[in-house]
Amino acid sequence: MTIAGLPLPPVDAGLDARVRTSLEEVEKRLTASVASDTGFVTETASHLIVAGGKRFRPLLAVLAAEFGDPSAPEVIETAVVVELMHIATLYHDDVMDEAPLRRGAPSANTRWNNTVAILTGDYLFARVSEITTELGLPTVRIQARTLSRLVDGQLRETLGPAEGQDPLAHYLDVLSDKTGSLIATSARLGALHAGASPEIETVVTDFGEKIGIAFQLSDDVIDIASTSAETGKTPGTDLREGIATLPVLLARRSGSPSDAHLFSLLDGDLTDDAKHAEVLSLLRQHPAMAESRAFVQKWADDARATLTALPNLPASAALSALCDLVVSRTG
Repeated sequence: MTIAGLPLPPVDAGLDARVRTSLEEVEKRLTASVASDTGFVTETASHLIVAGGKRFRPLLAVLAAEFGDPSAPEVIETAVVVELMHIATLYHDDVMDEAPLRRGAPSANTRWNNTVAILTGDYLFARVSEITTELGLPTVRIQARTLSRLVDGQLRETLGPAEGQDPLAHYLDVLSDKTGSLIATSARLGALHAGASPEIETVVTDFGEKIGIAFQLSDDVIDIASTSAETGKTPGTDLREGIATLPVLLARRSGSPSDAHLFSLLDGDLTDDAKHAEVLSLLRQHPAMAESRAFVQKWADDARATLTALPNLPASAALSALCDLVVSRTG
């Protein structure tokens, strides 16, 4: 089945139908949840929803709910909450990155301005809080802790590694908070509101954190290897911002004298289009790209290993298929 651009293999006809129906309902609720009496607010808040996306987080929430009662109405609300949180961060990310494109469309800061983009992200976070209160105090606590981790991860990315800290270890810690935390919460809340056991909730949370990191690491590879026509995003955005992602961190570990020119460029000003293009070209040919793909494979394998504690249900096979997808999308 292909859901929001994710080419998952068919696992079970009943599961496929339930997941597709649930995500269609999530899509409707996303649009309804950002509606405002002010037309302009509705327009800006709907901008990235209309642009689409993988809906990876709602998918995890819906799949995790299969270990309880997937028809529980709170499951859809949970899926809406985690996707709105994710979309809110994208508005803020695009301001920090000065990204001109998001999901193949002009980013909000490009179409309007930074102020509108920031306030729209704030509006979405407010809507998240409003919806979450209806799901009960435990969910409010989980959502608040997740938001804290998201911000903490972003701040630590901005500050960079402490003196003497291994840059790769620092980066993985950042990803755990900035990316893994919300994906883990997606699975956790899906299981929680479907009435799954605490043991199941723990397992899918662990899986979500690991597959979330693997997914971001695969994005790191794609960001270097692919073009904007393929991804709908500007390639090498982190390079321009001086943020070292997985391929750069592994390339720097090589210590090869032949990389001196690459390192010199990486240490310089990559806002220059010609230098930026040259760095992308050098990285695409570098052994670090193969190492990065192997790194993604390891994290996907670690995520898959957690699934052995789950009951043998079609949803378990679907989660395992996600591990394969994360690896295959890096090419």
